[in-house]
Amino acid sequence: MCEESRPRLSRRGLLRSAGAAAGAVTVSGFLGGTASAEGAPSPAAAQGYGTRLVLLGTSGGPIWWKGSDRDGVSSALVVGDALYLVDCGNSSVHNLRDAGLLGPGEGKNDLGHLRAVFLTHLHSDHIADYPGLLLYGICGGGLGRDDRPVQVFGPGRRGALPAVFPPARPVPDPVHPDNPGAGTADMTASLVAAFATDFNDRLFDTGSPAITARVRAHDIALPDGASPANRIPRLRTPIRVYEDDRVRVTATLVDHGQMFPAFGFRFDTDDGSVVFSGDTTVSDNLVDLAGDCDVLVHEVIDQAWVEQSIAALPVPPEIKEGYINHMIGAHTTTEQVGQVARRAGAGKLVLNHFTPGHLPDGRWRRPGRDFGGPVVPGRDLMQIGVGRRKR
Repeated sequence: MCEESRPRLSRRGLLRSAGAAAGAVTVSGFLGGTASAEGAPSPAAAQGYGTRLVLLGTSGGPIWWKGSDRDGVSSALVVGDALYLVDCGNSSVHNLRDAGLLGPGEGKNDLGHLRAVFLTHLHSDHIADYPGLLLYGICGGGLGRDDRPVQVFGPGRRGALPAVFPPARPVPDPVHPDNPGAGTADMTASLVAAFATDFNDRLFDTGSPAITARVRAHDIALPDGASPANRIPRLRTPIRVYEDDRVRVTATLVDHGQMFPAFGFRFDTDDGSVVFSGDTTVSDNLVDLAGDCDVLVHEVIDQAWVEQSIAALPVPPEIKEGYINHMIGAHTTTEQVGQVARRAGAGKLVLNHFTPGHLPDGRWRRPGRDFGGPVVPGRDLMQIGVGRRKR
């Protein structure tokens, strides 16, 4: 749909309505040139939009890919003067500065405009910089505000250990057996305790606010019938997660192999809608959540690379086949992701969480054949304006 076909929503109207049709989308970044899947123009091209998507990091997996300029996966949504984060991969906190998303306080880590953080799941490549966000953000009083602490939402306790993979391997002793599937609230409390020396030094010696007053962590409640045993039921109604005067955030369960629970998130604003897949194989729940969205930010994996990499491992063929099924069964391939975007009726597909993180953009062209709409291989610090530029 073109932007003229979508009714404009006031903020109050947004909170009363479920409207989210496709609008105009402008791509920008730090690479120079005109907007294209190869790169992006100056970040000024996305300025003036009421809602901006900023890719802070676009690499997938807990690997420092050699020859890659991609950092760990993380995205920001900027709505007016409010900031929201989705995942906190390696170096993403550092990239807040380079993306121009810190507040105006000179010499301060000013994140007073950060309202909420959303964690799709608790794999390390999605949360590696979450401790840094807390530790650095609190310095200078810049994490949230006294009257509006940062709200953090993510998976709760998983309720069961994953199965051993490969199945023939002996069952290992779990880490932290008293709570081996800790959730977001558990993780946040443990980080605060682990770094109490630093937090107290900032609190007592330099007057930083108390971290416990500036951050509120929440486990997203699962719908009836969802459990590690039942895994991923079909959700006809999205999970309500968060709402303020700028955004409404809903979620759904996606299928990331043994990692349960794992979520995709949808942000609806006055300007349009942006959906984040998180890590998932092809998911009907995700297609439903992303219906008619303006921008679908979706993970992608190169199956040929997986097969070639695993073929080189010094293990028996049946183990190699198991590894391939394990990897592909938890992610969405270049051959699949365009079809997902087409089924969802997305206005634009932005590829993200590239596995591996060091392939050239040309390897990620395949989705365009099946989607029919614009496909952008995301780059770190790329910005995308959603809706119409404000006059």
